[in-house]
Amino acid sequence: MNMISAFSKSAIRPVIAGALALAVPALALAPAIPATAATDARLDQAVGALRAISTLKANFIQTDRNGQRVKGVLSLKQPGRIRFEYEKGVNLLIVGNGSSLTMIDYDVAQVQRWPIKNSPLGALLDPKRDVAKFGKVQPTSSPDVISIEVKDPGKPEYGVITLIFVKKPGAPGGLELVSWVALDSQNQRTTVRLADHRYGLAIPDSTFKWRDPRVTTRRPG
Repeated sequence: MNMISAFSKSAIRPVIAGALALAVPALALAPAIPATAATDARLDQAVGALRAISTLKANFIQTDRNGQRVKGVLSLKQPGRIRFEYEKGVNLLIVGNGSSLTMIDYDVAQVQRWPIKNSPLGALLDPKRDVAKFGKVQPTSSPDVISIEVKDPGKPEYGVITLIFVKKPGAPGGLELVSWVALDSQNQRTTVRLADHRYGLAIPDSTFKWRDPRVTTRRPG
């Protein structure tokens, strides 16, 4: 059984929630419920760490609620650009260009696009956005781990995102985003784990361009 058979498109597409989750933590500065000074400091630290990233490449493993896995590479370049490229055999690509998030499905020649300004993704990819919303620090078993739950009560379609940071001196802001869990409005759970983080690489702008599968060079007739 090949990867596509074992990991159906319906299981792959929840990465949209995962992709949005990468940006949501930048919303996490002012929870609706008053927080302690220590909690505020950790929220500030997490947001500051994300803001401190100029470029990032990392390997990711995406796992659905049934335990099916698919791998790929995440590329991030400030301001506003992000790319989720899946492993060979998974003909799906997700790209953010600063104004919109686009999912390109090459198997069915389909393109779907969402305005970043209408999604949590804008919080990470637009540094001018107000980031003081919707985050709450969750307890962890280690002082070196920060867990932030993010949800927007006014937009339940975004679901609930939990982001996990680990303290790391060599990472921007002293924290490294190592994983996130997205629970969508249908209670579909998607987990994304990052590894082999590479900061400050020269990532060309062409990384965030993509081939439109709807365009054909064949002559009519």
